[in-house]
Amino acid sequence: MILRLAVVAGVVLVAALAAVILQRRRPSAPTNPSAYVAPAQLDRHDFDDPHSPWLVAVFTSATCQSCSDVWGKAALLRSDDVAAMNVEVGDRPELHDRYGIEAVPITVLADADGVVRRSFVGPVSSTHLWGAMAELRSPGSVPENCGVAVEPDAADPG
Repeated sequence: MILRLAVVAGVVLVAALAAVILQRRRPSAPTNPSAYVAPAQLDRHDFDDPHSPWLVAVFTSATCQSCSDVWGKAALLRSDDVAAMNVEVGDRPELHDRYGIEAVPITVLADADGVVRRSFVGPVSSTHLWGAMAELRSPGSVPENCGVAVEPDAADPG
């Protein structure tokens, strides 16, 4: 009986030790793979048409395939009231550095004061991009439940 208990205890100990070793050898997954952030404030004089009421800036890289797709969607927003600018890292590295851009594409929608009112990190659909701009320009214009998530105003505590 004592011999059996010793054997069972030995097997349990070996299994526990093996589990600990295997757990340590398994690579851990990143806890927040989307930790990249968009700037919260821009100096509008760093961008095209600084006096327009709105700016759509897309931070890109020439080697990024999804960047050209996002820029194509954003460029269509250009109008008398909306400036649109492709901020490619090879052409404007100082702006990527100044605004802490560590990943591309990053798209920001900023008002006349340079306050970023909406941003997208990574690829964005036309619906979300165009809907976000429509909602910013004319609050309440985007129907509820149309798939465009509009972030609450950071200055509004309620």
